[in-house]
Amino acid sequence: MGTILSRKRKDGTIGHTAVIRIKKKGKVVHTESETFDRKQAAEAWLKKRETALAEPGALEKREDPTLKAVIDQYNLEKLREHGRTKAQVLKTISASDLGSKRCSEITAPDLVAYIQSLTMKDGAAPSPSTRQNYLSHLTSVFKVARPAWGYPLDWQAAADARVVLTKLGHIGRSKERDRRPTLDELDQLMKFYGQTYRRRLDAIPMQKLICFAIFSTRRQEEISTVLREDLDAEHHELLVRDMKNPGETIGNLVRTTLTPQALQLIFAHGAEQGEIWPYNCKSVSRSFTQACKFLGIEDLVFHDLRHDGISRLFEMGWTIPQVAAVSGHRTWESLKRYTHVKQRGDKYADWPWLTKVLALPRGEKSA
Repeated sequence: MGTILSRKRKDGTIGHTAVIRIKKKGKVVHTESETFDRKQAAEAWLKKRETALAEPGALEKREDPTLKAVIDQYNLEKLREHGRTKAQVLKTISASDLGSKRCSEITAPDLVAYIQSLTMKDGAAPSPSTRQNYLSHLTSVFKVARPAWGYPLDWQAAADARVVLTKLGHIGRSKERDRRPTLDELDQLMKFYGQTYRRRLDAIPMQKLICFAIFSTRRQEEISTVLREDLDAEHHELLVRDMKNPGETIGNLVRTTLTPQALQLIFAHGAEQGEIWPYNCKSVSRSFTQACKFLGIEDLVFHDLRHDGISRLFEMGWTIPQVAAVSGHRTWESLKRYTHVKQRGDKYADWPWLTKVLALPRGEKSA
C-alpha cells in the first residue's frame, strides 16, 4: 500500500517521501505523503499510517481530511513543480492552525481571519500583494480538491473571502513602480563599479549586467539563469526558462527577441556554454542596492533597469507586439503602462558606457 521515493534535492541532500495510495475497484480513493530527511523515519511513518488506516472507519474519516493533507496530495499529484514562492506559501499554510482544520470545517471567515493574521519574519504586516499571493495559491488547492478527490473543501468560501478581503483593503495588486534611472545616476554607478574592480578583481561584473538588464529587459532572476545553449543568434532569439508568471513559473518557457545591443553583449562577454551570466541574482541585486545607497541614489533597484529598457523601446517607436516579443509579456494589456511616453528617441543613442563595455577584451570585468 505504501512506497518510499528518494530524491536528491537542489542543495544536494536526499529527501525520502513516504507515499500511501489506497485503491478500491481500481480507483485511487486515498493518497497521502510525508517527506523526511532520514529513510528510517519515512519507514516508521509509513508503518504507523498504514496501521492507522487499517482501523475500521479510518478511511471514511479521511474522506474529510485536514487542509494539510489536501495540500500534501496536491503537491504530490501535480506534475509540474511549483515555483519557489508558491511552494513556500503552501508549506506555511500547512503548518498553520488553518492547515490542521478538516475540509468541512473551513469557512470564509476562517480564511479571512487567516489572511488577516499573516505576519512577516520580522513581525511586520505583509503587503496587500503578499496577502493576495497567499489567498491565490490557497484557492488553487480549493479549486482541485472537490472535483478531483471529492473532498468537502468549499471553493465558494475562498471566493467569498476574496471579496471581503478586497473590500477591506487587506489584499490587492502590488504597486506598479515607474522609477527609471537617469543617465547621470547610471554614470555614477558605472564609475563606482569601475573603481570597485580596481580593488576587487573577483567582484561581479556589474557594469556588464547593468547594460544587459537595460538592453535585454530581462529580470534579475532570468539574467542569472539564461543559457548559452538557448541562444539562437541567427534569429536574435533567446529562450527564457521558468519565466515569472502569475500562474505557473516552473516550466514556463518563453522565446524572446534580443535587441542588437543585448546580442552584442552576449557575444562580447557572455560565457561560451552553460549560464551566460553565472552570478547569483540576489548578490547582483544586493550589490546594486548597496552601491545606490553609497552614492546617495534614492529609491532605485536593479529591477528598475528592466522598466527603463521596456520604456526605451516604446520611446523609439516600437509597437506593443514588438516590445512584448522582447520583454516576454503574455498580454499586451500589461504593457499599457509603458506606452505613455514623455519623450521620443533613443535615450541611450550616445551613451558612452555601452561602447566602453563592448570594447573590453573578453574576460575583462570593468571599463
